[in-house]
Amino acid sequence: MKLIAHATRGAIGIAVISLLAGCATPPPKTLYSWENFTRLQYETLVPAETTPDEQINQLQLQAERAAAAGDALPPGFRAHLGMLYLSAGNTAEAGNLWRAEKVAFPESALYMDKLLNRLGAADTKQVKQ
Repeated sequence: MKLIAHATRGAIGIAVISLLAGCATPPPKTLYSWENFTRLQYETLVPAETTPDEQINQLQLQAERAAAAGDALPPGFRAHLGMLYLSAGNTAEAGNLWRAEKVAFPESALYMDKLLNRLGAADTKQVKQ
């Protein structure tokens, strides 16, 4: 009887340890490197404490960290960064980012083409946002 009790306790102990070990595994890696992208998008749409230049710097750092880690940037990241560059007056970088968004997410091509066409019209007049 004592032998059965020892075996039962041992089996329960192994089960508990296995359960706890399973809980200790890190969460699965996400598909995209979101970091603070969504917060910065929100701050662009409502008055925020950060300027467009500060947001550009934060997003550039995020893009560099994602590239170093081999992570993908989320949908809209390049497009949003392009809009920030446009608001800062850097139309060339805005166009580059919109073209990169088109390559990364072909489903964005229609919208990115509209933005790029409007940017092409910027030679003669200010681009309306």
